[in-house]
Amino acid sequence: MTQDLPTPVAARYFEDYPLGSVCEYGPVSVTEAEIIAFARQFDPQSIHTDPEAAASGPFGGLIASGWHTAGLMMRLLAVHFLSPVASIASPGIDELRWRAPVRPGDALRVRVRVTEAQISRSKPDRGMIRSAIEIVNQHETVVMSLSAMNLMRCRPAS
Repeated sequence: MTQDLPTPVAARYFEDYPLGSVCEYGPVSVTEAEIIAFARQFDPQSIHTDPEAAASGPFGGLIASGWHTAGLMMRLLAVHFLSPVASIASPGIDELRWRAPVRPGDALRVRVRVTEAQISRSKPDRGMIRSAIEIVNQHETVVMSLSAMNLMRCRPAS
């Protein structure tokens, strides 16, 4: 089930991200081939690249790189949550945690809760949105969590 904000993503501004809002997007499926391809290029550890070696490793099988999981989360966030007309940049994230392994065949969703929405004192044409983000698999297990910050333009005066 996908929950979303009332204003379509292409028309959202700072004002359209109310405090306490919860949105959910996905799922996105994870395949063994994608896990291996990502890891070979960006995180070449056997738990991510070699199913046979991973089977006798600490997770009992192949798992996705946490950075792969973060990339999947970012894709869902960029397409469905962050407005193409208002999103300026992100000054960073806090408290990134990989909580459970992501395995081939998993279907991941991103759950975003707006925890703070503050207009900038020095630049009142924008505001900071802080969000608690969870990536959840098909078993409702949180596999990754983080706290994100996003600068958003305010709606232009008409």
